[in-house]
Amino acid sequence: MKLLHALIGGFAGACAVTVLHQVIKKNDEDAPRMDLLGMESITKLLQKAGVEPPEGDKLYYMTMGGDIVSNTIFYSLTGVGDKKTWLKGTALGLAAGLGAVLLPKPLGLNEKHSNRTAQTQLLSVLYYFTGGLVSSAIIKLLDRKNAGVLQQVASKVKEQHIVKL
Repeated sequence: MKLLHALIGGFAGACAVTVLHQVIKKNDEDAPRMDLLGMESITKLLQKAGVEPPEGDKLYYMTMGGDIVSNTIFYSLTGVGDKKTWLKGTALGLAAGLGAVLLPKPLGLNEKHSNRTAQTQLLSVLYYFTGGLVSSAIIKLLDRKNAGVLQQVASKVKEQHIVKL
C-alpha cells in the first residue's frame, strides 16, 4: 500500500507542477518556460541518438508526458520510508527547483527558459517546491486514511472474537 500511496502522491505533485506552469505561462511573460526547456532537451537527446525528433504538437505532448512520468517517479521518493515525509517532499521540491535554474547552462540548454529574470528563477523554484509539498500532503493523507481503515478492521475483528488481540 505504501508504494501505491507514494506513486499517487508523486503523481499529484507532478500534476501540480504541470498545472502551475501551464496556467502561469499564459498570464505572465516572465514565467518559466519549462515546456520549451523540455522540448529542447528531447530534441537534442534524439538528435544525438541519430533519431529525427518530432516537431510541433507531437514534440509538445511527448514533453508533457515525459514531464508527468519523470516527475511522478521523482516525487514518489517522498513516500520512501515511514518518517519525515514533509522534509523529504520539500527537500526534493527545492532540489528540483534549484536544478531547473542551475543545470540548463552546464547541460548545454537555453538557460533563459528558467533564468530570464529573478522572477523567472523564483517561480521555477516555487513550482517544484509546490510539487514537493503536494506530494507530501497527499501521501500523509493517504497514510492517515489507511491507518484509520486498518484500525476499524482490527476493532471489528476483535469484536467478532475472530482473533484474540
